[in-house]
Amino acid sequence: MPATENTPLVPVATNPLKDQLPSLKIRVFQVVCALIWCLFAAGPIFGFAALKPILIDQGVYKEICDTVGPDALQEVCTERDLKLNFMFTLGAVVTNATALVVGSILDNYGPRVTGIIGAIAIFISSLCLRNGATITFFDAYLFGYIGLAFGGPFVFISSFQLANSFPGKSGSVLALLTGAFDSSSALFLIYRLIYQNDLIHNLTLKKFFTAYLVVPIFIFVCQVTVMPSESYKTVETLAKMGETGIDESGLPMDPEDLRYTGQEVQAQRSRRNSIKSIRSTRSTKSVYEEIADSRLHQKSGGIFGVLHDKSLKKQITSPWYILMCCFATIQMLRVNYFVATIRSQMEFYFQDEGIAIGINKFFDVALPVGGLFAIPFIGLLLDNFKTLTVLTILYQISLTIGVFGMIPLQFVQYLGILMLVVYRPFYYTAVSDFCAKVFGYRNFGTVYGSLNCISGIFNLFQALLDKSTHTVFHMNPNPVNLLLVLLTALSGAALLGYIKSQEIEVSKSDIIREALDSEVVEIGD
Repeated sequence: MPATENTPLVPVATNPLKDQLPSLKIRVFQVVCALIWCLFAAGPIFGFAALKPILIDQGVYKEICDTVGPDALQEVCTERDLKLNFMFTLGAVVTNATALVVGSILDNYGPRVTGIIGAIAIFISSLCLRNGATITFFDAYLFGYIGLAFGGPFVFISSFQLANSFPGKSGSVLALLTGAFDSSSALFLIYRLIYQNDLIHNLTLKKFFTAYLVVPIFIFVCQVTVMPSESYKTVETLAKMGETGIDESGLPMDPEDLRYTGQEVQAQRSRRNSIKSIRSTRSTKSVYEEIADSRLHQKSGGIFGVLHDKSLKKQITSPWYILMCCFATIQMLRVNYFVATIRSQMEFYFQDEGIAIGINKFFDVALPVGGLFAIPFIGLLLDNFKTLTVLTILYQISLTIGVFGMIPLQFVQYLGILMLVVYRPFYYTAVSDFCAKVFGYRNFGTVYGSLNCISGIFNLFQALLDKSTHTVFHMNPNPVNLLLVLLTALSGAALLGYIKSQEIEVSKSDIIREALDSEVVEIGD
């Protein structure tokens, strides 16, 4: 029940949600298990740049080069390189497209079923990658890589609900899970280091993925034994809790939360009573929820709640959604194109295989480490700047990375990579924050999931861009990179311009509403 006028100014120290939770040891064990499998299975496909040299050395798709004439003398002919890159392209598409499906299954069948589906998918894909050299009636390597991409979101997103296993600490738990996801790309980096330094003699793909079968088995056992069969909370509720610190009963999850002081509660309650005495309406929100909404409205620059009461159809057909979808699609395409082609790009720019390999190795390490490093700074940005300011920073960093990526100077390339590995988690977090503020929590899972799904599907164009680089532009990545930078500039400018125009409109509406409310309060007094 929402809090009413009789709710104490300072909420009691006990939280009703805690009485429904398992013991502390069980909850800690659940979170630890989720962190372990997210670290190994949430998104290892994004470590493709580290895995690719092993695939080449192990002879994956080597037969393609034996049938294409003059190129056959090269270690990696054009057709083979494109085939390998296509594995990552499809994997990235499947990962993002799966997010929408996972949300629906999670809401209807719970986290246990969702996690088990992910474990089964990862187990089957590991078997395919393990036996890829002997399976001939279908492309086992491609199927296996797609399977990893498909299973990752199931085991990752099903873990989100654990954030509310510790009321008042949901943000910290979510940050840990997100950090584990970002670091999961290091799986193939570790494999490459072991493989190239022969730390484990002759660690072939077959041996590696035989050992990796332990991961899906671990996930399955955890799901059927210690993990909850029902979500502590839905993704939408968690999004609201993480943003406001308000639980489902309308009370702060942390009784000592400084955002909800007694004085501010009293002022808001008096104001609401005066308005309701004239309008004869009863708010369905607690005083704390109204304070949270007011704070978010101010912090977001006035865009918070702009589409909260609209239908899903109106939300996804609005300029807010369409413009963000266009911008997000271009960003995802740029990042994934770079991940798949970093070594060939560096070889073109520097005409030196040694330099290219060095930059590639640096990127392999920076990608997982950069995500962990960026998390606290991303939180500071989101907490202290308006949504438009955050997106403007995102836009400027994106353009800078694009320009740096076309400059054939080593220190510029290294700087661009450092910015990219920080930009990637910043981008995902900023888009999620935008969706929560603009579209609300009721349709958060569907809106955010569909945005990622559409962006993922359009990533199929990455294969076309990659092929054009190889065949039309003779390995020169500049035309494609320049195109993506220009599209970023246009889509970003359109999004920021629209948000700015809406901020102005919202500001005008706020002035009128405040004037009306002031008159109502004076009449009530």
